[in-house]
Amino acid sequence: MAKFYSTKTYGNDRGLSCCFRQWRATHSHCSTIHGYSIGIKLIFECDTLDDKNWCMDFGGLKEFKAWADHMFDHTLVVAQDDPMLDFFKHMNEIVDIESKDHLSKLPHERGALCDLRIVPGVGCEMFAKMAYDRMAELLASGDMRYPINPTVRIKSVEVFEHGANSATYEG
Repeated sequence: MAKFYSTKTYGNDRGLSCCFRQWRATHSHCSTIHGYSIGIKLIFECDTLDDKNWCMDFGGLKEFKAWADHMFDHTLVVAQDDPMLDFFKHMNEIVDIESKDHLSKLPHERGALCDLRIVPGVGCEMFAKMAYDRMAELLASGDMRYPINPTVRIKSVEVFEHGANSATYEG
């Protein structure tokens, strides 16, 4: 059966600048904290186009973009089993003693050294799976900005560090 595909890309130029480390890669410099302005490419598929002849209405991706910003915009992304997790948590909890309302402030406003995200695993492969799962969840919930094509589904997600390195997850 024929299918239609459409692609939405949040390129490296979008500013999803995060840091992470592959703590198990002790043979490599990837075990140290390093960062990229990552990119995310969503590929949608459908059996039939909607009444506008679209596979996916990209205007309805506001919730996904908000999730991507929250996860990857100026954040430190750490695996939940990283042996240095407590240290990273401490870096996130540091507060400026002068601030009386530090609990209501963003990490940079309260003097924290990082804005921490704890995830099951790090790297492009895991980030692609996380993005795929989030997009699939949004599509399944129907909690989109606009009505969407009832036959649309997420086919795959590619996450790239730069033009030479990427990983794809296909559900």
